[in-house]
Amino acid sequence: MTTSATIPPEIASLIIGIDHIGIAVPDLTEALQFYEGILGLHSHHTETNEEQGVEEAMLQFPAGGKNGPDIQLLSPLGPDTTIGRFITKNGPGIQQLALRVTDIKSVAEILHSRGIRMLYPEPRIGTAGSLVNFAHPKDCGGVLLEFVQHQ
Repeated sequence: MTTSATIPPEIASLIIGIDHIGIAVPDLTEALQFYEGILGLHSHHTETNEEQGVEEAMLQFPAGGKNGPDIQLLSPLGPDTTIGRFITKNGPGIQQLALRVTDIKSVAEILHSRGIRMLYPEPRIGTAGSLVNFAHPKDCGGVLLEFVQHQ
């Protein structure tokens, strides 16, 4: 049996597409050797985000261009950070799926009104100055959804 769900227009118009897939890695340098050296991806942005406890790199697919979805490598700054605990519990691997949005506050309000818990009461600064917030994975089928609004 096939069913289709109608996407509520008030949120459908705010979600542009996939921004990136976040992958937790124990060592950023080693991970870059694989993703750049073996797979041929291009690192176009790196930074250390002290607030989130990560060193990160954003990678583009050569054929995807700068507007295609990225792969984000996240390496913990310590074992007691979110990514450090994730790796301890789950090992390296996919940590989150990030969706690009046009209005992060509206998305959070709509999701909250539907019973989805957001991790932050207000958006925080993410990669390259973007605004980010996360929906609790227990409310999203076990997937940590990140919402990203580029400035």
